[in-house]
Amino acid sequence: MHQSIATPRSRRWLRRGAALLLCLSAPLLHADERWQRLDGFLQASTAPGQFPGAVALVEHDGRIVFQQHYGHADSAGHRPLQADSIFRIYSMTKPVTSVAVLMLLEEGKLSLDDPLARYLPEFADRTVVTGGDLQHPQTEDAPRAITLRHLLTHTSGFAAASDTHRVATKLLTAADVDSATSLQDVARRLSTPPLADAPGTHFHYEGSNTELLARVVEVVSGQPFAQFLQQRIFSPLAMHDTGFEVPLAQRGRVVELPTSNDDGSLRVADTLSARNPGVRLKGYDSGAGGLYSTAADYLKFAHMLLDDGRSGKQQLLARKTVDLMMSDQLGGFEPAISSYGAGEGFGLGGYVITNPAYRGKLGSVGQFGWSGAASTYFTIDRKEKLVAILLMQYLPSGDKALASPSTRFYNLVYQAIP
Repeated sequence: MHQSIATPRSRRWLRRGAALLLCLSAPLLHADERWQRLDGFLQASTAPGQFPGAVALVEHDGRIVFQQHYGHADSAGHRPLQADSIFRIYSMTKPVTSVAVLMLLEEGKLSLDDPLARYLPEFADRTVVTGGDLQHPQTEDAPRAITLRHLLTHTSGFAAASDTHRVATKLLTAADVDSATSLQDVARRLSTPPLADAPGTHFHYEGSNTELLARVVEVVSGQPFAQFLQQRIFSPLAMHDTGFEVPLAQRGRVVELPTSNDDGSLRVADTLSARNPGVRLKGYDSGAGGLYSTAADYLKFAHMLLDDGRSGKQQLLARKTVDLMMSDQLGGFEPAISSYGAGEGFGLGGYVITNPAYRGKLGSVGQFGWSGAASTYFTIDRKEKLVAILLMQYLPSGDKALASPSTRFYNLVYQAIP
């Protein structure tokens, strides 16, 4: 069963302030100079020659304090962007997959340190590349099994696009996971390549980890992954515009996916979902990066995590489970594992800020979030009772790629909150 965005009802979600799921008060009108700074930055970021458009939402202390949309849904400037425009959120899918895994943990059906082979037996007895070449790789037995914690923290040993692990990267690439037609097929393809590192020793951000977690959800729950997400997360949160494909009647709301030419001008990216907006991003329910969503829908998901796993009268996750999700896991390994971000660790599916001063950006210890490959961003700061979401749609490419707006966006959000 394939998950689709369920209904056009949420198209009116932002236009009906009284019907907001979260019952939050209306956004401020940006009379405060500090919010005007953010507004000005986003206007400049969507000026000609920059990102075609953007939707920004900021919730602070139970109220939406900033809510604006800018520019166009296409690089030609023919379609004004709307507040309910639909975006490919790519890796912002990963925290959703993490929540699905944690729901099963709360039910006693799995534990973080369970070996992956308990659910996917083909992953027993893994090997690690020690040398050789693509035709004749040298390997040795992995000293320990891959666990679900390793997958959630990207420390399983899978690595791609890594100059320091060329043989393992090429072997993983040769598995051609992108051509898989189901999560079961994904797992079959990933069961053969040797690992780049022993599990639990290095952080390598790699989508294969999360795809395997999605398959574990299927095996443990007995449901297709898309069905589990719909029943357990999207329907309870009224995320009507979130799914792995967009119904034909709603595809006019999907934002164009541009990338850069060599001269810096924009063109439509060469991907299936760019050529045919609304179709599935991959041939299977990709837990690593397959979802479409809107700013309003993703705010519902983020608000649930901000509010200790609650949504209205529903408790989707326990407070202590959210604590675990947003705790740095890398520092708990022996020896500790470093991520690639200064002042950042990694929780169960997203970054965790460990040292804002070292990171050099405004924020809080314990702040959690992630981004998507096509310029979508979110952060949750439970200390400040803050959620900030910025959705653009652009795939960086070439020497003249547009610079990421995330650092300045978050700095401007934090300088504006009291």
